[in-house]
Amino acid sequence: MLLTSARVRAFNAVLETGGFSAAAKKLGLSQPAITQSVREIERSAGVTLFERRGRTLVPTALCAGLYRLTAESERCETEALRLLKQHANLETGTFHIGLGNSMPGMALIREFRKRFPGMQVQVELGSWAKIIAAVVEQRVDVGVLPNVPDDGRFVRKTCLKQDVVAIVAEDAPLAQLTQTSCAELMRHPLIFRTATSSTQRVVDRGFRNGGFTPRPTMVLDTRDGVYEAAANGLGVGFMWEFGSSREDRIRKLRVIDFEHGHAEHIFHLSARASPLISAFKAIQL
Repeated sequence: MLLTSARVRAFNAVLETGGFSAAAKKLGLSQPAITQSVREIERSAGVTLFERRGRTLVPTALCAGLYRLTAESERCETEALRLLKQHANLETGTFHIGLGNSMPGMALIREFRKRFPGMQVQVELGSWAKIIAAVVEQRVDVGVLPNVPDDGRFVRKTCLKQDVVAIVAEDAPLAQLTQTSCAELMRHPLIFRTATSSTQRVVDRGFRNGGFTPRPTMVLDTRDGVYEAAANGLGVGFMWEFGSSREDRIRKLRVIDFEHGHAEHIFHLSARASPLISAFKAIQL
């Protein structure tokens, strides 16, 4: 190649220092190595870059014009290497995270940002199925979801365990209880999530295992929608126990018929690894 990085650096150094010896000293190389790099450019292109006038090395007009370009090229290379080094050292860069619920993901991000304040975090929020797809399609580096399948596609780490709980308005009759059952819940208006929700899958299994076929009065596609509907007394909703830091205007009830101790996972594709992913997985709540 005519203009390798080594040749460009040697050429720039000779022009900047005014001689081969000074350029060699600046770059920490031998003078013959510097001379050879410049001569190889001249020989390959069939041009003269420097003329000797006694003890003085004089750049040609072509040399001055070329330097305007090679100096910028060296600056860009140096900046690119600096950026790569910073990213490898977790000093700067962008990290993409997919969250099925705001919590515990936001708590994980809080700890991550404390350790790596130079990192920008971009978050994609969505249903369980949407975040699984985001990880598979590599729109995000990692996802945080409950009950991630152990099917070989993903590397998983459990960050906590939690249950799906029922939520009701703070002035609802059920608000006086700390736990309830599917049989009791069948006597109240029910607010469900859409079928792709991990919350709804737990709810469906709980009712099905109890021999019940509930018909919800409302079906909403977001956790926030369910929260607000329940808080406004429209019925009994369901959410992950630690899915939000909010607890105003609602009461949470344990449902004895639901499966308990669901693992919340930090996960990523098996074939994908980076210092950023390792740093995020290392966070302890």
